[in-house]
Amino acid sequence: METFPTRLSVNVNKIATLRNARGAARPCPVAAAVRIQQWGADGITVHPRPDGRHITFDDVRKLKPVITTEFNIEGYPSSEFVDLVLEIAPDQVTLVPDPPGILTSNEGWDTRIHAEMLGQVLSKFREAGIRTSLFISTDHSLIQGAADVGADRIELYTGPYAAAFSQDPSAAVRPFAAAAEHAANVGLDVNAGHDLDLDNLAHFAQHVQPLHEVSIGHALISDALYVGLQNAVGQYKAQLRPA
Repeated sequence: METFPTRLSVNVNKIATLRNARGAARPCPVAAAVRIQQWGADGITVHPRPDGRHITFDDVRKLKPVITTEFNIEGYPSSEFVDLVLEIAPDQVTLVPDPPGILTSNEGWDTRIHAEMLGQVLSKFREAGIRTSLFISTDHSLIQGAADVGADRIELYTGPYAAAFSQDPSAAVRPFAAAAEHAANVGLDVNAGHDLDLDNLAHFAQHVQPLHEVSIGHALISDALYVGLQNAVGQYKAQLRPA
C-alpha cells in the first residue's frame, strides 16, 4: 500500500484539566504547547467547551501567538464558538457534535439532518480562509454529506476502531480504510482522532490512507506521566512513520 506522511496534532486539553483541578496556573497549556511543538509535534489542538472544564476561551486566545505549526480548534458550533474561531482565525476548525453536558465526543455528525446548519457555519469559516473539518463516522453517505455541505476535510471518529482493535485489528480498521478511500474519491482530505494510542496507532496509520493528520490528547498526555512529555511526543510520531 502506498503511504503518505501523517501529521501529529497534540490536544492540550488534559493539561488544562490538571491546572483547573487546583485552580492555579500550573501546569500551563501555553508553555506545554511551546515545548510540544519544539519536540516535533506538527500541530496543537484545543477543544474549548462552554463549561470551561479544561481549555477555556481565554486559553485559546493566549495560545494563538505561540503556535508555530498548525492550530486546530475543535468544538460544537454554538454562536460563541463560531465567534471565537473567527476571532482567532486558526489554520483549521473541526466541528464536533458535542453540545453542552457531553463528557467527551462520542459520535460523528449526521450530515443529512444537520446539512443546512453545517453549510451555513462552514460558509462563514470558508469566507474567513479557515480550513474546515467535520467529525464523522465511517458511513459513506454521511461522508458524502460532508462534501455536499462544503467541508474541506473529515475527522474520522476512531472510538469504534479502538474498542475493537484488541479482538481483531484487521476487522477493526477495515471500515476506516474504506471510509478514507471514499472520502478521497469525493474530494475530502482525511483526519482521525479519539482513543488512538501507542498500541493501535501504527496499525491504523498503515492501513488508512490517505491520512493527513491524527489528533491525540488523552492517551499521549497519560503516557507522558510515565515517560515524560518529550518522549511521549516522540513515541507517537514514531508510530506514524511509513512501515
